Amino acid sequence: MSHLASEATSELEKRTAAATAAALVESGMTLGLGTGSTVAYLLPILASRRLRLRCVATSVATERAARRAGLRVEPFDTLDELDLAVDGADQVHLSGWLVKGCGGAHTREKIVAAAARRFIVIASSDKLVDELRPPVPLEFLAYGVPSTLRTLGPTRLRGLVSPDGGLIADYTGPIGDPVLLASRFAGIPGLVEHGMFAPELVTEIFVARGRDVERIEGRRR
Repeated sequence: MSHLASEATSELEKRTAAATAAALVESGMTLGLGTGSTVAYLLPILASRRLRLRCVATSVATERAARRAGLRVEPFDTLDELDLAVDGADQVHLSGWLVKGCGGAHTREKIVAAAARRFIVIASSDKLVDELRPPVPLEFLAYGVPSTLRTLGPTRLRGLVSPDGGLIADYTGPIGDPVLLASRFAGIPGLVEHGMFAPELVTEIFVARGRDVERIEGRRR
């Protein structure tokens, strides 16, 4: 398959996954909107249905795009719980583990996912992996950076700042058992959040293959 054909297939699959998730959204819902190119397809689909929604955005880019589409976006501090959150992923494992945060918004994305009654992930088939691989996005405090980086191990600074002022970097070392690595990250002072999302946070993953959608169950109930 040529590069252009592969890219066209990926875009079709993103649109297909987004449309499948959009069908779950009902008027009156409070909705968390993730960040990234797959979620970008979700916004106009929702707007075209003219539903009565109260939305929370995980990034400035998503907020701007949602408002341009005509969706109502509110500060998250006006809501304490969401009916549904929809987001993309950089890597999807069949076990339900995800790697997210290429756009540097993984801390907000994880907060929104945890606050929602249901968290739906949408992805094209090229995001499916047999094994989770680096890089894993990280956000950490600027205070004590050399010490935090030494504790983290192989890490590459991106030179980016998160929407809330944290420094963005990528862990480039081996992942191995995602449970163990996520647990190690959670115990490092100065590390605000990492981009590994456990299956217990996920309700369902929609992976599009062409115009068909494969559904992978998460462990969240």
